[in-house]
Amino acid sequence: MTSRKVLLLVEDNEDNRRLIRGIAEEVDATVIEADNGADGVRMARSASPDLILMDLSLPVMDGWEATARLKRDPLTQGIPVIAITAHAMDGDREKALAAGCDEFVTKPIQVGAFVQLLERFLEV
Repeated sequence: MTSRKVLLLVEDNEDNRRLIRGIAEEVDATVIEADNGADGVRMARSASPDLILMDLSLPVMDGWEATARLKRDPLTQGIPVIAITAHAMDGDREKALAAGCDEFVTKPIQVGAFVQLLERFLEV
């Protein structure tokens, strides 16, 4: 039996965290959470999750900077990061990918497509 995958959710909105936790249960992932970018970076370093879901508009340290720091750190640079954001302006996807995000999802989340994306990244 394989161990459950660990997903780090970095999101400051409780409603969004609740929704994403529910979706993560669909793929049988264990979810750990941070509500700001600085805590997200610390948790990624200590927990070594299999995947990070990163909101881009966060308090303390935004998701752009948190992702850039994670991708510069040899301890965390190999962890895939999916940006989850309401930023849907021209160039935001490219900016997120340039910051180190491996994928970009806009809110509101399309549940079916999001489950497939999680399955692909978590290889479940």
